[in-house]
Amino acid sequence: MIRNAFKMKLKPGTVDEYKKRHDEIWPELSKAHADAGIFDYSIYFDEESLTLFAFQKLTDDNTAAGLKDLEIIKKWWDHMADLMEVHPNNMPVFKSLVEVFHMD
Repeated sequence: MIRNAFKMKLKPGTVDEYKKRHDEIWPELSKAHADAGIFDYSIYFDEESLTLFAFQKLTDDNTAAGLKDLEIIKKWWDHMADLMEVHPNNMPVFKSLVEVFHMD
């Protein structure tokens, strides 16, 4: 199992809509993540900095790196682009985080 963490940024005043859209997550998007080997995925929000902190658990043989090429992922990026910092192709701007401590 692989643990993966990264952060992203929301635009001011968008957290309620961000949460709403995730509460209504598209089944085909969830399936794409599961098919890629992501079996646990949480996102947390820091109001002070507008930072989203994401944490995933992935299978050792995951194909998560290929998600960016799927049409459903690109459609989701387009759907979320008005709420967060994104690249010109609407992919969220994210920064990988390095694990410095873990306890089971």
